[in-house]
Amino acid sequence: MEIDIIIDTLTDCLVCSETGEECDTEYRLVSRTITKQDANELKEQGWKFDWSIPHQNGYEVYELLLENDDEVQGMIALKHIREQYYTHVDIVEAAPSNVGRNGKYKGVGAHLFAIACKHSWDAGNEGYVQFTAKTDLVSHYMKELGAKMIDWHTLYIDSYGAIALINKYFKVGE
Repeated sequence: MEIDIIIDTLTDCLVCSETGEECDTEYRLVSRTITKQDANELKEQGWKFDWSIPHQNGYEVYELLLENDDEVQGMIALKHIREQYYTHVDIVEAAPSNVGRNGKYKGVGAHLFAIACKHSWDAGNEGYVQFTAKTDLVSHYMKELGAKMIDWHTLYIDSYGAIALINKYFKVGE
């Protein structure tokens, strides 16, 4: 799947667009399988991707939330490719309310990539994260996330980039 989330800003948490308030976050693994019916309900709410597909293909799906709030602000699907020492990201998506200039919260996209980097690090992949970007966003990800090119639209975040994102979004001890 081609990633097409805009990295609007690197923040220490999520920032409310309307007030500028910094909001602490948490995330959780979606432990139940996302069914086709669940995915259709998400699409009705304005989500673009079919979130049942990553689970069918062995990916873990994580939800980004505001602390003590169950409203999902974004989701990411990832899988550890242990024999090649990287974590693959299949889908990254901000909640419909966070898309575009008038999105409710800023920082969702980068925070989701930070989650992938943290899990890559914890899995012994030294933070390496690989993903396929929409062609018109390759330079955007290189600039905003420090991603590097494998080929014309396959990118990766290396250990240095991963540490920067992990340190930005996670407090020591998380």
